[in-house]
Amino acid sequence: MAILRVEALSAGYGRTRVLNDVSLEVHAGEVVGLIGPNGSGKSTLIRAACGVLPYTEGRIRIGDDDLTSLTRRLRAQRIAVVPQESQFAFPFSVLEVVLMGRHPHLSGLAFESTRDTELAHAALARLSASHLAERNIQDLSSGERQRVIFARALVQEPRLLLLDEPASFLDLRHQVALYEEVRALARRDGVGVLTVLHDLNLAAEYCERSYLLKGGRVVAAGVTSEVFTYKTLTHVFDTDLYVDINA
Repeated sequence: MAILRVEALSAGYGRTRVLNDVSLEVHAGEVVGLIGPNGSGKSTLIRAACGVLPYTEGRIRIGDDDLTSLTRRLRAQRIAVVPQESQFAFPFSVLEVVLMGRHPHLSGLAFESTRDTELAHAALARLSASHLAERNIQDLSSGERQRVIFARALVQEPRLLLLDEPASFLDLRHQVALYEEVRALARRDGVGVLTVLHDLNLAAEYCERSYLLKGGRVVAAGVTSEVFTYKTLTHVFDTDLYVDINA
């Protein structure tokens, strides 16, 4: 089942069109890579897919529903987003930030339940970040903050997870740990994942399928091992790239 279906999408900023006639699908339980050089439209596609950026042409469906028909609350119940970087104007504790992921599931002015708090602590533990729970989010490093934002997305219990270079500020150990959790989430809970990646090694290891963007268009799509060829990657990135297969 397609959790996300993008059909002939065109979108941009003001009079500047960034995406042109883009179509893709993400199914339940799979991790899909969105690959391309800077300026190819990857982040724009993520912004359109979560409803932050209006699009001029095409259609986006979340399950059986048109994205534009969903209220903000329903979108937040179904879609979680981890951006490249997050800033906080107020000194929330890490636990408070993670609990924000439960708000779409709370009714009215209800406070978080014991279960909500347990989910938050469990998410932090899964990312080896339990020791940060009482820390001020503003005092964390970029890498620590990114792990907290991912934990917030986990407790949101989404059907679709959109990741915009979530590992940019993480060291190698935490990059691998994060994507191990991404893959486990997809396989265990049937979540569909669309992730922007610059690291082709991570994409090759963790993405079953990939879409390659260049100039706002999809230029290749399919099983990652089949589209990550010397010819295709060299065309997309305008540079020679060595491609090999792990034995």
